[in-house]
Amino acid sequence: MTATDVKTGAQASAVFMPPLTSSVRTIGAHTFDFSRQVAVMAIVNRTPDSFYDGGRTFALDRAVEASLRAVAEGADWVDIGGAPFAPGLAVPVEEEAERVVPVVAALRAASDVVISVDTFHAEVARRGIEAGATVINDTTGLSDPELAHVVADSEATLVITHSLASPRTQYPRPHYDDVAAEIAAFLRERIERALSAGVPEERIVIDPGHDLNKNTLHSLELTRRLREIAEIGLPTLVALSNKDFIGETLDRSRAERLEGSLAAAVFCVTQGARIVRVHEVAQTVAAVRMTEAILGMREPAYTRHNMGDANE
Repeated sequence: MTATDVKTGAQASAVFMPPLTSSVRTIGAHTFDFSRQVAVMAIVNRTPDSFYDGGRTFALDRAVEASLRAVAEGADWVDIGGAPFAPGLAVPVEEEAERVVPVVAALRAASDVVISVDTFHAEVARRGIEAGATVINDTTGLSDPELAHVVADSEATLVITHSLASPRTQYPRPHYDDVAAEIAAFLRERIERALSAGVPEERIVIDPGHDLNKNTLHSLELTRRLREIAEIGLPTLVALSNKDFIGETLDRSRAERLEGSLAAAVFCVTQGARIVRVHEVAQTVAAVRMTEAILGMREPAYTRHNMGDANE
């Protein structure tokens, strides 16, 4: 290893505090200062074929229970989806709305937690907002041009994610000449689209889309260079939890990726991520809160050890 290699590695691992243009965000009933805190977003999929749980929360009562459990475990945010990202048959808009809206309504009746709807359809977004959602999480980078207008006409926040394929279609052998630079350029262009549609900058969040039309090497490099995304200046969300780049890196099944997911989440926080989207809430909350404290963003819950006349 050369001195240049060592220097490059050190630069990649140094802590990066993102230059946010609007760090204080009010989302629904909650205000976040993303210069000093990281939000944990819990995933609840009301789908029979979800990537991680294989339909465990497809039933309405199970989805509501999972949402409330996530809140009890410390989630700041619950993301509710009714259609997978992965290639497959399209879920009709009406069916997707019927899956998502009752969960949003039930959770909103029970909690003031931030609720997002994971959808790329403007009509599902509209109904989700009416039911109490305060964020629309679009994993397709505004593939439906009307979605940004729906968000603009509300008080909701919009998550813009990088992906290249049309919704639910194959994108074999994705290629990037410079993965981080190309993702940053894509996100900047989509931000301009959202702004043109009337969504104010202080209601936009960005997500580089780990594994979405990216292979494992792309996702690892994107993680390593995440600061180039965070430098855009808007709060950066990372959706890393149990993804295939973690499984392939560690040779672990989807049920065995917790440690890798936590490591990736913590590293991304040190590189500027301010929202992490996860399946295992309690473990991630602990990891994120500890990372915040190490970075000086958060005070310990209490301090007793060696603080008095007698050692503890």
